[in-house]
Amino acid sequence: MAEAELYQGDECTLDYTADAAITGGEVVQLRDGRAAVIPVDCANGEKVGAQAEGIYNVVKTASQVWLDGAEIYWDHSANAATCIPPLVAGDRDFFLGTAVGDVAAAATEGKVNLNVRPAYEINLHTSGGDTAVVLTAGTPYIYSRGGSLDAGFSLTAEAQKLDWLSKRSFALGSNWIFEGVFEVVANADADVADLSIGVANGTNASDADSITESAFIHLDMGGSLNIFAESDDGTNEAAATETTVDFAVGTPVFVCIDGRNPASLKFYVNGVQVLSGTTFNISAATGPLKALFHLEKSANDSPGNVQCDMLRVRTGQQ
Repeated sequence: MAEAELYQGDECTLDYTADAAITGGEVVQLRDGRAAVIPVDCANGEKVGAQAEGIYNVVKTASQVWLDGAEIYWDHSANAATCIPPLVAGDRDFFLGTAVGDVAAAATEGKVNLNVRPAYEINLHTSGGDTAVVLTAGTPYIYSRGGSLDAGFSLTAEAQKLDWLSKRSFALGSNWIFEGVFEVVANADADVADLSIGVANGTNASDADSITESAFIHLDMGGSLNIFAESDDGTNEAAATETTVDFAVGTPVFVCIDGRNPASLKFYVNGVQVLSGTTFNISAATGPLKALFHLEKSANDSPGNVQCDMLRVRTGQQ
């Protein structure tokens, strides 16, 4: 198939002057930043009508799972749609639209509602939250800079905790999906620091494992580069389990937790489902739940710095 084929709707057509020869169905970015599809073949310099609205079948990045309502981007270098937001500086990827329906990993194409963005119940960038620093000495920090969190430990040999907990909350049964992007900028040493990112019914002064209701992506910073997943609802607990995916210092990681079925949560790392054979069950939770970023370390002089560029939850309440 072409890069994109119209599935439904055709309401917004804008003039576009091709800066190269284009084959009908190619995806382009307009001067105002929006995505568009060129419906017909055209030559370099030719003016054509670019379609910037409608639902399109688009070529999809292999092995990715798209969750209904997810933001989808156009991977400029691969000429394919991707659910992973632009994470690398200097790239030419751009926002494409919103996924229409779930799309399986094996699918080669998926439906996208062009230039439509999903609505988020909780969003680090817009809906706000509370930050907390817990320590007995030293100068750890957590700042919100340009909508991102920057959190780090001091070199003081004291237990320290840094977190961000959303002000807004959501019900367990609200068909929720959590999305986050984090980057370990400077790793800790000797397995003294833990990062937990996901959803919970609250926070804890020192230990995320003590939170009674939660679903987390988890790192044992310094001890390994493994990414773990875990959940707990006070009755059912899935201890931190290795996903077999590693993080790299200085490289952002995109994670999702699909909570539309609380008895069987699904975890994704960079668009790929992990631990599909493990049951993550929080159906006994009473909630309400919030988005949480939780960084802690034991009484050690190890540093450690983590940035969080995305922390958000969308719901599909009936």
